[in-house]
Amino acid sequence: MKPFLLLFTALINLAALGQHYSQSWQDINYAADTMVYHNMDIYLPLEEKESYPVVITIYGSAWLSNNSKGADMEGIGKTLLDAGFAVVMPNHRASWDALFPAQVQDIKAVIRYIRANAEKFNIDTTFVGITGSSSGGNLAAMAGTTRNINAFTLGNHSIDIEGAIGQYTAHSSSVDAVVAWFPPTNMLVMDSCGGTDFIHNDAKSPASLYIGGPIQENKEKTLMASPTSYINANTPPFLIFHGNNDRVVPHCQSELLHNALQNAGVQSQLLIVEGGHHGPGVHVDEYLGMMASFFMEQADNKK
Repeated sequence: MKPFLLLFTALINLAALGQHYSQSWQDINYAADTMVYHNMDIYLPLEEKESYPVVITIYGSAWLSNNSKGADMEGIGKTLLDAGFAVVMPNHRASWDALFPAQVQDIKAVIRYIRANAEKFNIDTTFVGITGSSSGGNLAAMAGTTRNINAFTLGNHSIDIEGAIGQYTAHSSSVDAVVAWFPPTNMLVMDSCGGTDFIHNDAKSPASLYIGGPIQENKEKTLMASPTSYINANTPPFLIFHGNNDRVVPHCQSELLHNALQNAGVQSQLLIVEGGHHGPGVHVDEYLGMMASFFMEQADNKK
């Protein structure tokens, strides 16, 4: 394709995307440093209002990418913007930058930054939702289940789950609702509770690289990186999507999360998508619309 045609095509694609937001801020650093992995983007809907409820959207990468913000704009992002939500899309550290719980601490820093700077970006933090896919779904679920939990001890291991990233540590990192798309939720049983196309217990698997060693040899650390370990009566409502043909993260992971939430008396809805894979067949208009409706209902409940 000739250069001018490439430019024309790029401008057409940009214009099509621009129809879904009225204003944006790119590469805001939420950690008060200069690292790309601590940058985020903020988008506001076309609908003109004084302020907007907000949803933070976390990309999936098996915790291996530190610069994929915006990857979900075409589906999740557009749907949320069209529904009237401000959308925040952050980067976070990859497992090769830092081990767990650094990634959770990054997401909590994003939430605190949004609360501290809400007026600047026309955001109404009466409602803060969070969503993510795959490893992003794990981080979104972790943000939900660790609400108001600053530190956690399991056996011989203790972690600071809140962290002290950024300048706004006095602000809350609480979220009000979670939509998790095919998330790892109890990584110790990913190989035993359902079939996948690779071995999560392997020392070089994404989960093992995230923890810093083979997950079966680091069971306490692995459980601390699993949202099922933190569920309590204070956990916010969840909506969970998972394909029954997912060969990356078995759908039993979402079933474990859903059952644990319900057993704790937490509102949870699980949709196992017939024929759905790890994204394909699940990230479709029907379920994206259900996500938006869920967030809208939860935001209305906060008014």
